[in-house]
Amino acid sequence: MNNILILGAGRSANACIQYVLKNAKTYNWSVVVADSDLETAVKKVGKHTNGRAVWLDATKAEDRQDLISRADVVISLLPPHMHVDVAYDCIRLKKHLITASYVSKDIYKLSDEFRNSELIFMGEMGLDPGIDHMSAMQKIDEIKARGGKITAFSSNAGGLVALENLTKNPWRYKFTWNPRNVVKAGQGTAQYLENGKFKYIPYNRLFKEYKLIEIPGYDEPFEVYANRDSLLYREAYGLDDIPTLSRGTIRYRGFCDAWNALVQIGLTDGTYPIMDSDKISYHELMEAFLSKPGRAGASVKERVAEMLGESEFSPVMKKLDWLGLFSKKKINTPNATPALILEELLLEKWKLGSKDKDVILMQHEFEYELGGKKFQLTSTMKLMGVDSDDTAMARLVGLPLGIFAKFLMTNKIVTAGVNIPVLKEIYDPVLEELKAYGVVFQEQERVLND
Repeated sequence: MNNILILGAGRSANACIQYVLKNAKTYNWSVVVADSDLETAVKKVGKHTNGRAVWLDATKAEDRQDLISRADVVISLLPPHMHVDVAYDCIRLKKHLITASYVSKDIYKLSDEFRNSELIFMGEMGLDPGIDHMSAMQKIDEIKARGGKITAFSSNAGGLVALENLTKNPWRYKFTWNPRNVVKAGQGTAQYLENGKFKYIPYNRLFKEYKLIEIPGYDEPFEVYANRDSLLYREAYGLDDIPTLSRGTIRYRGFCDAWNALVQIGLTDGTYPIMDSDKISYHELMEAFLSKPGRAGASVKERVAEMLGESEFSPVMKKLDWLGLFSKKKINTPNATPALILEELLLEKWKLGSKDKDVILMQHEFEYELGGKKFQLTSTMKLMGVDSDDTAMARLVGLPLGIFAKFLMTNKIVTAGVNIPVLKEIYDPVLEELKAYGVVFQEQERVLND
């Protein structure tokens, strides 16, 4: 195999592209990077002799299939909903496919077709999902190999920004990944297991019912809100009979209460358009969400605070005010949903500065029984980015894709079908190489019943 096609050159593609191009020189690969923004693709390929940037509208099937037909391995960094079309192309054209996105039910339905064609589809080979699977499975298998029985497992991760870059930002948050996914985060119902019982948190309570965790090296705890479905991986992780299992997203203190206010107001709703949204101000929008008249003479800000059960100058209200939600500035976006209005406002307020450093935090916590004792093992990873171009997020999404592609191209991975990286033949070599890029987990263990 000599030809790799990378579909997409966006925010998270840089580390993957650079890794593949670096190895292309060693293995004499030909690398094509395709994107609808040709200028971006050209910039990321640079003058590398083994690389070529091409323009592609991935929705045009013939153009997409023409590029796929010339590749041996396809790495798709396209939006998740496009992976099904690419998967069908790869089956018909006999090509291997790797993505960082969650594997959908529609993709799983293609398992037999990939397996019968002796093709590999590797999904969830990124950060979260991806590195979380691999690092968790490595410890789970180690504990089981020693004879331990795992009784509780939690896995939490978050893409944040270094605190020194947030001194003027009361939210202590900026975008390090897809803004739309941030606005939509948590919609649906979160599910997890606690002491053998199923637990459900609907969206309207999700950001109110967060928990706190400690992370080594930080003076204050972090907030964690539950991921949508923590139960998806019980079988994949070999934890079918575990009584306690949860996955969550990490944020700095103060974020969840303020985001909960946006949810309660209705600003994360993307199901309907705001009438004349291009003609009204943010102040008028907020007034439109107030169904009760409030006390005489009260301002819109005071009435919103009352609706939320906050004081006018509470930390939550200061965050809303800082976003500009009570300003007389026009929205200027026609037929916009509340979620789109919020997204465009946040794009302006939460944009990474050129010298901002993002930070990825991931922490697994295991409780297990061994030799009549109960243990708690905490495994924590922290990685800092360099600047807004070389982010930790892009590295940890892109590097696993590139590393897996190298193993696939050099015939070191042979398990056909639709998979996620929970197999030892995958997670051991990928995690070992990631150590050279700073992906190292620090462990702390203690006896619970000594």
